[in-house]
Amino acid sequence: MKNIKDYDLQDLQEELVSIGEKKYRAEQIFKWLYIEKVKTFDEMTNLSIELREKLKDNYSMCNYNILKKQESSDGTKKYLFDVLDGNAIETVLMQYHHGKTVCVSSQIGCKMGCKFCASTGVQFIRNLSAGEIVEQIVAVEQDIGDRISNIVFMGIGEPLDNYDNVIKAINILNNQKGLNIGTRHISVSTSGLVPKIYDLANENIQCTLSISLHATTDEQRSSMMPINNRYNINELMKACKDYIKITNKRISFEYALAKDNNDNLEDAKRLVKLLKGMLCHVNLIPINKIENGQYSKSTNENILKFRDYLNDNGIVATIRRELGSDIDAACGQLRRKNLKK
Repeated sequence: MKNIKDYDLQDLQEELVSIGEKKYRAEQIFKWLYIEKVKTFDEMTNLSIELREKLKDNYSMCNYNILKKQESSDGTKKYLFDVLDGNAIETVLMQYHHGKTVCVSSQIGCKMGCKFCASTGVQFIRNLSAGEIVEQIVAVEQDIGDRISNIVFMGIGEPLDNYDNVIKAINILNNQKGLNIGTRHISVSTSGLVPKIYDLANENIQCTLSISLHATTDEQRSSMMPINNRYNINELMKACKDYIKITNKRISFEYALAKDNNDNLEDAKRLVKLLKGMLCHVNLIPINKIENGQYSKSTNENILKFRDYLNDNGIVATIRRELGSDIDAACGQLRRKNLKK
């Protein structure tokens, strides 16, 4: 049965016409799904009983069940959602002074194998559909009774490896007749899938692109991120420069600082050389310890020295506030859980 949340508004209009219904019904359904956030077609009371029955016969609504919810001492919440096929995903709600941010997963498992990420070594199962991605935001809003203002595609999975579904999810999230989350409030992270960076540049979507860089030499980066063996740093930097030229949008570079690995002054100097002249910002992430991980967090002294060197040399850099580490909800700590285990 087709998931009705997999349709953006235009596709839903076409779908309803194809089953003999009026086009305007799509906007009514969108409102019920994303503004009223109903969980059954029967609650869509301005639709005829006949149409509601037709919807029930032909479409599912993909309502996630919360299998587990953990709350950090800093207010961060981590959800384990049942995706209704024997698997589960993790989604994180973070509280900031500027609003509530949800970190969403885009895949069940991950193929990228980044050595500092808890999803490494967890078997890739499948991509999430657009509706399954959107449902993470809907389910969180239903749980907290409040609106989400920002979304980051930084959970389990490589978003650009699930390109079409991620783009459709962004279109659904952004639609003013639904959740109405501005694309400037949406960030999409990638480990460096160069061809997809070009595709994203040509979408004309005003979301923020975040590049997981984490190293300044190919040898170093390949040891941390196998994707670098396919698309090396030079190829990645060229794609980033072209992205900025095409979109005139600033790129955010993510750089996880690991003790005695990529956190010394020579690394900072090479990073300045790589990024000099680019419209960009660097997010420094004190690397989070994961089970069986080979990296440990850099010292506070090195983190501050690294940041200050970048800023003193014309690269805007900030240290990411660590949220949810006490419940394994911080950057790099999410894992796919399987209900069958």
